[in-house]
Amino acid sequence: MKILIIRFSSIGDIVLTTPVIRCVKQQLPGVEVHYITKKAYESVLKFNPYIDKLHLLEGSLSDQIRRLKEEKFDFVVDLHHNLRTLRMKRALGAKSASFNKLNIEKFLLVNLMINRLPDVHIVDRYLETVASLGVKNDGKGLDYFLGDDYALDQMLPSSHLEYTGFAIGAQHATKRLPLEKIIRICEQTEGAIVLLGGKEDKAVGDAVVRAVGERVLNSCGSFSLNESAFLVKMSRQMVSHDTGLMHIAAAFNKKIVSVWGNTVPEFGMYPYKTDRHYTAEVKGLPCRPCSKIGHEKCPRGHFKCMNHQDDKMIASILNEL
Repeated sequence: MKILIIRFSSIGDIVLTTPVIRCVKQQLPGVEVHYITKKAYESVLKFNPYIDKLHLLEGSLSDQIRRLKEEKFDFVVDLHHNLRTLRMKRALGAKSASFNKLNIEKFLLVNLMINRLPDVHIVDRYLETVASLGVKNDGKGLDYFLGDDYALDQMLPSSHLEYTGFAIGAQHATKRLPLEKIIRICEQTEGAIVLLGGKEDKAVGDAVVRAVGERVLNSCGSFSLNESAFLVKMSRQMVSHDTGLMHIAAAFNKKIVSVWGNTVPEFGMYPYKTDRHYTAEVKGLPCRPCSKIGHEKCPRGHFKCMNHQDDKMIASILNEL
């Protein structure tokens, strides 16, 4: 049996599909597992041993579909479920199952504050997509495979070989703490801190270092995704916004403080199968959630979901041994 799993983006969403990959590969005898994602996210899955062939979406969709048709798939697992994947499934002509995105329920929560979402993590909902194949959740959580060997003492100075990791980035501004809150958390957190993020987060990281001092190391923009994932793996603990590095931290079963702004854990994308997870959110706001994804600025202008975060509480959790 040859199966194609589809999830085009993004980092966190792809990591959340890894239990599906593993369970399909381990529970269906002789199965050949293929996966298609965007070229930009190749490193997330490049070293996954449960994937027999990784296809990268680049160029025109028509060309990609033509290449996929040559594989003659028996079944397609659509974990993205949009117009492009619908076109792909129809062209491939194989039996398929699609992830239920619960868009109506999300609309009700975001626009009318009516919560009809099931109390089920998105990973378990992803796995429902392959239930008809006889695949069940093995309960082993998320996977993340680094592939390459990294040496911590070659990446960080000796002063930062034991550290708290702080993922300060997020795709949308309303999912990120303001600079002042990041500084306060770092000031109150004991020991060395390594800031994690992309090149777009470097300026914020530099500002934190200037305010707090050299106890904080800004690694934003200095490392590849997998190198940053290695730093997550080697950290004592992690504090993160609702973003990809949060799910990578869950894959390594780190102690995690997840910080939520305009999005909410009720969407079902909180850290999965971790022994120690603490949620930081401002409850009771009538405007939250204001989006299922995020905005570039607070629609109401007050940004209470982040400005009112309890930085003392977050630091106290991080300071617990």
